[in-house]
Amino acid sequence: MRSFNIDFNRVFKTVLIIYAAFFIVGIVFMFVPSFGVKLDINFSGGTKLAYSYEGDIDDAEIESAVKEVIDNSFTVSKSTSLAGDTKTFEITLVGRESISAETQEELTGKLTETFGDNDITLYNSNSVSPNIAGTFFAKSLVAVLITAVLVVIYVGIRFRRIGGVSAAVTALLTLIFDVLVTFFVCVIFRLQIDSNYIAVVLTILGYSLNDTIVIYDRVRENERLNPDAEIGVLVNDSINMVKVRNIVTSVTTFIAVITIVVVSELFGLSSLRTFAVPMAFGIVSGGASSLFIAGPMWVIWNRHKAKKALAEGKKK
Repeated sequence: MRSFNIDFNRVFKTVLIIYAAFFIVGIVFMFVPSFGVKLDINFSGGTKLAYSYEGDIDDAEIESAVKEVIDNSFTVSKSTSLAGDTKTFEITLVGRESISAETQEELTGKLTETFGDNDITLYNSNSVSPNIAGTFFAKSLVAVLITAVLVVIYVGIRFRRIGGVSAAVTALLTLIFDVLVTFFVCVIFRLQIDSNYIAVVLTILGYSLNDTIVIYDRVRENERLNPDAEIGVLVNDSINMVKVRNIVTSVTTFIAVITIVVVSELFGLSSLRTFAVPMAFGIVSGGASSLFIAGPMWVIWNRHKAKKALAEGKKK
């Protein structure tokens, strides 16, 4: 196969603009009604009631029936089992500590009366206190922060020969780009931020870091073979040597995840959707940021450091 080379240092600004444009769109959507940041009850507190049913029920009819019993804001989501033999809908009240057993009984009775031919059955009820939800959310953030710190330490030690601190910081900044992409995907697609999202973030941190480490490994090897090479040329050549490997890895992983996305959309599986959709975008971002951002950003850092050292040397 004919090889092709890309000037990653030259296209760095273009890729940065694309990321910035996506982030701006995500920020705008945060303030658009019906979009914004949607936290699961495990992070914000609230109540979730799950009902099974038969036949077909319109979402608007469910909402209308619920409003006759509950005044507070709520959301309704429907799903179907993979076998297609069980249909369910969930009523979620975010921010409420709980609703009483009497209210649940009244709501179930109202739904049963309204949809008498659909065999409505309450099969799951879950309430989370806002205090407990806040604690769980804080612990999840701490887990992500600890992971980020370990990333900096690991990369800094492993690549100390080629400037461990700068390599670690640029790798961390690249990971932040990937995390922001998954976050704004949740905002744009109106997905809840739940425990699945934390799993996505931790997975993407490891996935994207692995691609970046492959590049740094090749830079370290090439630097040993050609110590006099200019840093931009050295990094660009190193990225070109591993780009096919990184692209193939990203594409094969993306195909597997996009299959999950298709299944979740076909069967309305919200639990899969909140994991698969941000994961798919995170994989694309992880592969792109490792190639187009981590290395070129590291080149800029080292060139700036070299210029600063040269200027200080002239002053002396």
